Formats: sequence, structure tokens, C-alpha cells
Amino acid sequence: MKTVPAAKFKEQCLSLLDHLDPDGIIVTKHGKPVARVLPIERDSADLIGSLRNQIRILGDLESTNSTWDAGD
Repeated sequence: MKTVPAAKFKEQCLSLLDHLDPDGIIVTKHGKPVARVLPIERDSADLIGSLRNQIRILGDLESTNSTWDAGD
């Protein structure tokens, strides 16, 4: 978990929040922890469609490109 002095947190708050890791950050004053900032857990519904127009599918998703014989 990343630690950040309070003065740096104050100066760079928005940037730190934009790049917040899942573990979050600990804000310190005089080297002692005073707060922990954690990202809010997102519902899986928020993820649906979030990568639209960012992923390109190559080939046929429904085919394994191999033949299979069930053995009569």
C-alpha cells in the first residue's frame, strides 16, 4: 500500500484519486498514518459495456477450429 504525506495529498489529490490502486493509499502526517483512502467497489453492472469500442475481436468466438468426433 502506498503512503503519501498529507501535504503531497493536498497538492495532488485529484491526480492521486484518478490513479488510485485497489489497495488504496495511506495519508501520513509527520510520518504517522492518519487516514486511508480506498476506492469504492464497483458493481459488476457498471463494468458491462465499459470496454465498448476498445476491444477488437478477431476470428469466430463460437468455433474451436477443431473437429470433434463423438464416436457413434
